Order: sequence, then C-alpha cells, then structure tokens
Amino acid sequence: RAFVTQLSHVEIPKSIRDAFQAPEWKAAVLEEMRALEKNQTWEVTALPKEKKTVGCKWVFTVKFKSDGSLERYKARLVAKGFTQTYGIDYQETFAPVAKLNTIRVLLSIAANSDWPLFQLDVKNAFLNGDLEEEVYMDIPPGFDNAYTTNKVCKLRKALYGLKQSPRAWFDRFTKVLKSDGYYQSQADHTLFVKHSNDEKITILIVYVDDIVLTGDDEAEMSQLKQLLSNEFE
Repeated sequence: RAFVTQLSHVEIPKSIRDAFQAPEWKAAVLEEMRALEKNQTWEVTALPKEKKTVGCKWVFTVKFKSDGSLERYKARLVAKGFTQTYGIDYQETFAPVAKLNTIRVLLSIAANSDWPLFQLDVKNAFLNGDLEEEVYMDIPPGFDNAYTTNKVCKLRKALYGLKQSPRAWFDRFTKVLKSDGYYQSQADHTLFVKHSNDEKITILIVYVDDIVLTGDDEAEMSQLKQLLSNEFE
C-alpha cells in the first residue's frame, strides 16, 4: 500500500518541455546528455544525400526502492529503431539473454560448492557498443538551436532503441573477456569460463546488462571486477 501511494505522488513528464519545467526531471535529462557526450556517442554533422535519419525521443521513468521510497528520476534518450531498414541501417541483431537452464545449473553448482555469488550491472550498457553501420539520428528534442539547424547526429556508438545495439554491446563485452583469457561456451554464448593454473575456476554469465559472477578463484574474481570497472561503468 505504501509503495502504491508513492507511485501516485510522482508525475511523469509527457514531453521534454514538461521535463524542463521541473528541476528534478531537468537534472535527470542533463545527466543523460552528459553521459552521452562523455561516451562520444555522436558527432553533429550535415546529412549526406540519399541518407535518412532515425528519430529519437525522451523516455521518463522513476526508480523506487523496495520500501516504496523514491530512489531517483531517470531520463533516457531512445532511438526510434522501428524506423530502421534492414540491410541499410542495420545488418544482424542478437540479444545476449542467458538460457534459464544455464542460470539454474550455475546457481546450483555455486550453492552446492559454497561459492560466493556476485551480481554486477553495467550502467548505460548499450552505449558501450561500437557501431559498424552508418546511422544518422535527429537532434535530441530540447537541444536543437541555431548551431544544429539542418544538422543531424552521426552515431559513433550504439544507442538504446537501435536494432543492433544489444549485439554491438555484447560484441564489445565478449572482446574484453576473451582478451583476459576467458573462453565462451558454445552451448550458451552468454557463459564465459576461465581456468587458473592451480585448477581453480571463474564463471560469468550475462543477461543483457546484468552479470552474475561466481567460482572458487577469489583473486581472479577480484581482478575481473576491476577490469570490468575500468572498461565499463
């Protein structure tokens, strides 16, 4: 009841104009733009002839804690991926979703072996993916000005909403793990394993941007968490 009461007190903006009128939502929008700029997600340029842009919009939501109290206001810039054309704006798609049976087996092994379990979450995971295709996007609503007239955003990195974003993120994530000596399971491509010289093991499984890490090699798990922190936020 307390959780539902909290929900009714928060008003979600219907547009970027409404968001800018509320200090807490404006701060959330600016935080998202800072993250996009820090990541060098795009460059502003003129639209080449015979190229079309992908639209974008702001999506607003509120994160609550388990007791129903407010955790934070969240604004996310999302590309309108439904306007993309296969073979032009994107080629292949793939979402790194772990198989449920793999998760069950992994948790069972960890419980029976008394291994520690760590859960990690990558902030703005899809923004870490490198785009192979040439994709142009409209200027984000609320940030168009005299400088951006007749200009568009040429995307360098993947963005939420794009068809290829999950694949681009997972490709980047896989390269990082393989470069550190992990091998990828062929039975479930979201499962990565590393054996140490003293016959210890570290196992990682990824579900889009959520990661479960376990094993009996505590030194390797600590090193891996540091590596992931350096590569991603």
